[in-house]
Amino acid sequence: MIKRIYMLVLVLFVAIPAQSQILKELDTLDVVKLVDELFIDHDIDNYAIRVFSNYKYKNFKLSNEDSKVRYIPRNRFGVGFGFSSRKVLIDIAFNIKGDSEDYTRRFDMQGTTIVGKKNYVNFYVQTYRGFDAKTNYGEPTVFRDDVRSVTIGANVLHTIPEIEFSFSLLKAGLDDLEKKFYISGGFGAFWFYDYFSADGDVLPDNSDAFFNDEAHIKRYNSTAVGMLGGVLSVFKLPYNLIGSCNLMPGVGLMYKHVTLQDDTYRPSKPFIYKLDYSVAIGYNVERYYISLIYGGGMYTTSLNFDNLYRFDLTKAKIAFGYKLGNRNKHK
Repeated sequence: MIKRIYMLVLVLFVAIPAQSQILKELDTLDVVKLVDELFIDHDIDNYAIRVFSNYKYKNFKLSNEDSKVRYIPRNRFGVGFGFSSRKVLIDIAFNIKGDSEDYTRRFDMQGTTIVGKKNYVNFYVQTYRGFDAKTNYGEPTVFRDDVRSVTIGANVLHTIPEIEFSFSLLKAGLDDLEKKFYISGGFGAFWFYDYFSADGDVLPDNSDAFFNDEAHIKRYNSTAVGMLGGVLSVFKLPYNLIGSCNLMPGVGLMYKHVTLQDDTYRPSKPFIYKLDYSVAIGYNVERYYISLIYGGGMYTTSLNFDNLYRFDLTKAKIAFGYKLGNRNKHK
C-alpha cells in the first residue's frame, strides 16, 4: 500500500506537468516540427566533433557508528567520441577494462538536457556486477563478482527565471556569453529505483564482530520520490575561460525492503537525503574548445538498527571539440 502511494505521488509530480506541456506543444506543432524545434540545429556553425576521456561509476557503502564497507567498481575509465550542437550533445564511450581477469560488468548512462526554457533534467541508468569490497577494520580488499547493483533515476528542476545560458552549452563549446554572470534557481522533484544483492551475504567474511545481524544483507530494494531545490550558475573567467557550478539538494520518502539470509524486514525510517552537484570549466576559442567537468550525487538513508546505507554517483570528463562550418563568414 505504501509503495502504491509513493508511485501515485510520483505520477502527480511528473506526469501531469509533463503531459500538459506536451499537449500544449502538440496543439500548435505536429510531431516532426516538434522534434525539429527541440533537437535539430540548422546552423552548421553550432556543430562540433569531439573526443573525450571520462571517469564514471556508482559505489555504495554500508556502515554503522564504527565500521564501514565500501563497494567500488573497477575499470572506471573510458574513451570516446561524439558531436555537439546548440540543441543536443551525443557521446559514445568505450570502457577500458585493462588486463585483469576480474573486472566490473557495467552499463552506465548519465545525461543532462534542458526542456523548454525552464526545465533542467538529468537522468541515469546504471547496472553493475563486480565490486571491490573495502573495509575500515583491517580486512583485506576482495573482489566480489557476485555483488550486483541497479540504479535508475531522474531529477527535474523547474527554474523560476528562464535558463538564459545552460550548462549544456558550456559542455558543447558554445559559451558566447553576453554577461559576466548567469544564475537560475528553482524547485523540482526526483525519483529513483535502487537495488543491490549478492549470492549470499553482501558483507565480507569475518564481519560478524563489526556489524549486527540486520546488516548481513542478501538483497536490498528501494524506490524513492522527493522534492529538491537547486541553483545553476555560469560565469566568465579570464583568458577565455568559462566556469559553472550547479547544486541540487533534496529530501524524499522511500519504500525499502531488506532480505537477510533467513528473514526480511522493511526499515521504518522513510527519509532519503541527497545532494547533486557539478562543477565545470571550459576554454573556448574560434575553432576549438576544451571542457573539464566533475559532478555526481550523494544519497543517504537509514536501514534501522543503527545501520546506514549510502550510494554515490560520480562522473568526470575532459573533452576536446573541433568546430565545423565557416566561422569567418559573419566577420
